[in-house]
Amino acid sequence: MPARNARSKAPDTEYRAIAAQWARAKKLKELEDSKDKPDNSPPAEDAQRAALDARRKTAFERRCLWTVGFWVWLLCMHVVGILLFTSGFLLTRLVLDDRSKCDIPPIAPLLEWEARGTVEGGCWHPKTFDKAVIVLIDALRYDFTVPVEDESRAEVFHNAFPFLYESSIQSPGNAFLRPFIADPPTSTLQRLKGLTTGTLPTFMDIGSSFSGTAIEEDNLLMQWRDQGKRIVHLGDDTWTSLFPDYFQPNISRAYDSFNVWDLHTVDNGVLDHIFPLMKPEPKQQWDVLIGHLLGVDHAGHRYGPNHAAMTAKLQQMDAFIRDLAQEIDDDTLLVVMGDHGMDGKGDHGGESDDEVEAALWMYSKKPVFGRTQPEFTTPPATAKIRPVNQIDLVPTLALLLGIPIPYNNLGRPIEEAFVGPKGSAWNHLAAASSVASAGIRRYQASYFEARGIEQNTKPGSPASLWSDAEALVTEGAKTKPWEALYKAHTAYQEETLRICKDLWARFDVPKMILGIVVMAFGVVVLLLYVSRDEDEDFAVLDDVELDFAEDSLELQNSTTEPEATSYKSFSKALVKPGLLGGISIGAISSALAKVMGYDDWLLVAAATAIGSMTAVTGALLHIRGTYILNFLPNTFWGWLSVVFTLSQSIGFASNSYTIWEDSISLFFLSTFGFASAITALQRPSIAERTLGVYNSVLFVILGRIASFSKLCRDEQMPYCTSTYYASANSSTSATWQLAVPFAVFLILPSIIKSYMSTSRSYEGLAPAWIGYVFRTGLFLAAIYWTLDAADNNNWLTGFPDNMLKTIHVSIAQLVLALALVAGTTAFIWAPPCVSIFTTTSNTRTAQITVLGYGNTNGARYLLLPINIAGACILLSKPMGGGAIALMLWQVLSLAEIVDLNDIASETIGPVALALLGNFHYFKTGHQAVLASIQWDSAFIPLFTIRYPWSPLAVALNTFAGQVLACVAVPLLVLWKTSPKRKGVLESASRTLGIFVAYYAVESLATMAWAGHLRRHLMLFRVFMPRFMMAAAVLLVVDLVGIVITLLGVRTNVLAISEVFGFAD
Repeated sequence: MPARNARSKAPDTEYRAIAAQWARAKKLKELEDSKDKPDNSPPAEDAQRAALDARRKTAFERRCLWTVGFWVWLLCMHVVGILLFTSGFLLTRLVLDDRSKCDIPPIAPLLEWEARGTVEGGCWHPKTFDKAVIVLIDALRYDFTVPVEDESRAEVFHNAFPFLYESSIQSPGNAFLRPFIADPPTSTLQRLKGLTTGTLPTFMDIGSSFSGTAIEEDNLLMQWRDQGKRIVHLGDDTWTSLFPDYFQPNISRAYDSFNVWDLHTVDNGVLDHIFPLMKPEPKQQWDVLIGHLLGVDHAGHRYGPNHAAMTAKLQQMDAFIRDLAQEIDDDTLLVVMGDHGMDGKGDHGGESDDEVEAALWMYSKKPVFGRTQPEFTTPPATAKIRPVNQIDLVPTLALLLGIPIPYNNLGRPIEEAFVGPKGSAWNHLAAASSVASAGIRRYQASYFEARGIEQNTKPGSPASLWSDAEALVTEGAKTKPWEALYKAHTAYQEETLRICKDLWARFDVPKMILGIVVMAFGVVVLLLYVSRDEDEDFAVLDDVELDFAEDSLELQNSTTEPEATSYKSFSKALVKPGLLGGISIGAISSALAKVMGYDDWLLVAAATAIGSMTAVTGALLHIRGTYILNFLPNTFWGWLSVVFTLSQSIGFASNSYTIWEDSISLFFLSTFGFASAITALQRPSIAERTLGVYNSVLFVILGRIASFSKLCRDEQMPYCTSTYYASANSSTSATWQLAVPFAVFLILPSIIKSYMSTSRSYEGLAPAWIGYVFRTGLFLAAIYWTLDAADNNNWLTGFPDNMLKTIHVSIAQLVLALALVAGTTAFIWAPPCVSIFTTTSNTRTAQITVLGYGNTNGARYLLLPINIAGACILLSKPMGGGAIALMLWQVLSLAEIVDLNDIASETIGPVALALLGNFHYFKTGHQAVLASIQWDSAFIPLFTIRYPWSPLAVALNTFAGQVLACVAVPLLVLWKTSPKRKGVLESASRTLGIFVAYYAVESLATMAWAGHLRRHLMLFRVFMPRFMMAAAVLLVVDLVGIVITLLGVRTNVLAISEVFGFAD
């Protein structure tokens, strides 16, 4: 990224400076004299000027179209690169269509029983129960169910749900409680897939967490339905998406699952409908009853586990399960389980211990359960002791209820369910384990055949372990070594599961490399795009003589463009070859793929992208005449930009660096502030030196203040203390934090006013909008979060819940209407932030004074980032709103630093702004982990999920820092520039290119390191989530840059030209 200053340098000697000033003043006087006789100018000249302005407007609109076209093209290149790498990095599991059949077991059962091979007696194993009631308490973490006797060590959630633990100790033949370990990702939809199919969802499947694609592979519900069982569902509507048309239509009840603010509707619906179905007559209408309750999960998301609302919800579940256990009969199995846990803030989605450790409890009126060892009667004290995999539930339920085990199952039977009340029925346990192992062996053979993989037969391999187990079964022997047989099958199952996990962690390295190549090519195009030559024609910013000469030529209709490509046709000269190259290569590659019968269209997209970028690169090299040395910076600021970008990118190879990225970003920003303060000391005037040092120091101090807002990730413990919420185990704000939004309301508008007042640009719409409308929005946001805290802490007990929620939503909608709807309207139609005064001197000569003229471009454009910041402040919690306010203050300081140090054309400004966006991503309560996504932000302005508004609210909450930084990019080149500034659109586009290039390099680096470290222990915990974050941020800034930033610059230029005319 070459960095060059576009401003003219002063002559070397004082004499030459005086001579140049005299010549310039003389010429200006002549120009003014030629313009001082408006009454004598013919009407034709006015018409010519109007026609000239119309031509310039038309030309400007075309330039806007081509510039936006270039950025849309670049967005497509980024999408192709990310998709290519992702398709090779996050492989999906091959789903087999085979189904298990009742009368065709995978191996001859080791036991004999009546009605063997039938649903009535049991397909593959003697049936134990006729019916089942399955209660899934979403996010039921294991430690929620284990009592703590020492009250001083007990958390708020302890001892609220003791029934599962107590019943397992008091009646070990009727109940048992075990830790229930989920396989990441710990999202509900992925867990339901594992709990019903017995397979391991890959990480790629998390992308469908909200799409609810129906499960088509063999699963428990499919087997129940095929065997004539009637299934009733109550609760979370995710089940109806996964299993459409499976449930009894008249008695099933589904409820919306995404409203995390609603703790009671789903739970009350389940409780109201489940007990009537336990009565003798309604009980004849179902065989399997599934109830999915969401209150515990929603309490975690809204408040965190350490809150009175969680205690109340767990107590409700305790009473519910006690009553339900009394209602079932001897032929009904009762299962209570969690699909995942939750972290200290009540969130989930990752693979931390708290997120994967759920609870499983089984209960029967008749004593059928047992323990293989006496000490196992007491449930494990922690989830680290004797855990079972969640996929183990699938063969366990299938065999207990007499149906076939689903074909793709990898789980093994839970020993308590088959070892008998005395703990000595090894024959039943070994028989159950044998048939489950045979099913796994059958599935593995089919999968390997479909994938073209050869099975390993070396000692210790699954094939070898299977042979060892088979050797224990001797034909004709009266007794078999049942215990040894069970242990042999257990060893086989464990090794097979390990092999399958490794198998599904294989990567398509060629596609990954191709994705990296496309992304790297995109970075090269960006670097060429942002490189500038010193003699470019819009580098001279405010040359009155040249402006007059150009106007005169254009008035005389001498509008012929030079043969060389100018800045006005630069984007057009890139988009055309990009489209032609892409279409040509795309057509050829598509034809070849069709002829060869190749159906991987991602490779066609890759060829198209590479062909298109090759054409654009050729055009850039032809236009610029750029050599490789032009990539190297030639100033201190250019090198500092490179150091920041490369050190950040190289650092992502280290898991500790990635984990502590928030602190490292603060160090980079402080380094920039220190360097700018040193540079400011070299400015020629005392005023410039003072202001430069002041803003540089202020920039550093504001960053340090913002750093007090922290959300620690698990890997940072115990060296980090979370301050974003009330505590590390909460997802609500502390009472003292409510002062933050009120401080923002009082201070921020005044801060903005002070920055605009220095250039006399606090004029026009600015006082009314910033001083009243914006401040009102901030006040309403503060009121919103105060009411939210009152609701969370039950301060307003006299208010009905629905009324308080209505007030919440109404206030939030009003704030967003002011910031986005009214704000956009005002930004489109507002005149420049100037005031024009006309005075008459003693010589009767009229003098016109324009206040704010020197900052016409920047002051008016500032209204757009202000509106975006207002929306982000509302959608972030109090500490996050404070961080956004500090960021806006830092953006204004950065704009002043860039102007005072005369570095508007350097690359350091956009790079510092990109760093600022990333830094405030962490300061608004986020980390590069899925669990930090604040889903409850979707319900700040809405009662329930509404597309696309709910996802947009979550996105604006998550990426508030990067979005605000992207919208603020043009300020770096527009701040304190007059309406005669030329090439505004192109300068803003180039600055946006530098800004996006930082994120593109970051995305490329995280992509490359994730691919290189694909066997690293921390891949799915650290490196892969950081790649996902970088890819998402890059696409977000691309979109925001197109939809808001560039179109905002267009609107700004058009509004200013209405008053001052077009500069070019």
